[in-house]
Amino acid sequence: MTVLEHRTSTAAKEPAKQRRTELAAFLKACRARVAPQDVGLPPGLRRRTPGLRREEVAQLAGVGVTWYTWLEQGRPINASEQVMGAVARALLLDEVERVHLFRLAGLATPEAEASLCPTVDPVLQVVLDGLTPMPAAISNRRFDVLAYNTAYDALFPGATRTTTPNGRRNSMWCAFTVPDCCNPFLNREEELPRMVGVMRAAYASHVGEPAWEDWVRELSAASPRFRELWAGQQVAPTVTTLKVFRHAGVGVIRVQAAYLTVPGAPELYLVVYTPEAEQDRAKLEWVTAHPDAPVSDHVHG
Repeated sequence: MTVLEHRTSTAAKEPAKQRRTELAAFLKACRARVAPQDVGLPPGLRRRTPGLRREEVAQLAGVGVTWYTWLEQGRPINASEQVMGAVARALLLDEVERVHLFRLAGLATPEAEASLCPTVDPVLQVVLDGLTPMPAAISNRRFDVLAYNTAYDALFPGATRTTTPNGRRNSMWCAFTVPDCCNPFLNREEELPRMVGVMRAAYASHVGEPAWEDWVRELSAASPRFRELWAGQQVAPTVTTLKVFRHAGVGVIRVQAAYLTVPGAPELYLVVYTPEAEQDRAKLEWVTAHPDAPVSDHVHG
């Protein structure tokens, strides 16, 4: 092995080593704050440190003492979701702590992630409404549209109205599955590879989670273009970008899509479409004032 290869290999191992170190420290801290009587054990005598002993955690979790000791020592050992779930219960972790534990262990946490952000804070809906006539929405990393204002709904109804053919409240589903002739999103040739790249980057934190795997499988079946882009393994950052829409009532609308993270909800982001020119602003105002106006100038029989 060359010096460069050795350095590269060592650098690749550092994040995993650091994560194991963090995991060990977290487990020790959690163990120290649980009193024996909290988990139905006698307090005992001559406890040199507060909290549970390692062997007691191992007993409660149904794992070997040696295995748990190695886990607290930060050794590179494998841990399944079931076993780490048992450790979480033994240590009386709440949902946020359980998510943190699983992340440090490099495990998927589909149920916990879902429970962290089941709904959008009502205050954020007030923010969305206040941005009108600029279209704005809150989505998760799978592009599910969780909340939106009237301007967004009027401009991009295929992403908000489940009553449309094969409708899902998801902007990527709409972008890939609505036919070209009536898709309001015009510059898809440039934007779709970037969108898939952004989702591919987020997917790295959710590999193996049923909700994500089902989503990728369903969209791959519905759209050959998505399937092709997904197979390309390209990743992309979330950056401000030009989006071009069309509306039967006003024609082409050009907006800059800006993305903002939502504090306390790492899986959510706020997207705001700002008009590129005054004429685009005027068109957005008209679209917002006429929410029932058809986006397309035709319907399929």
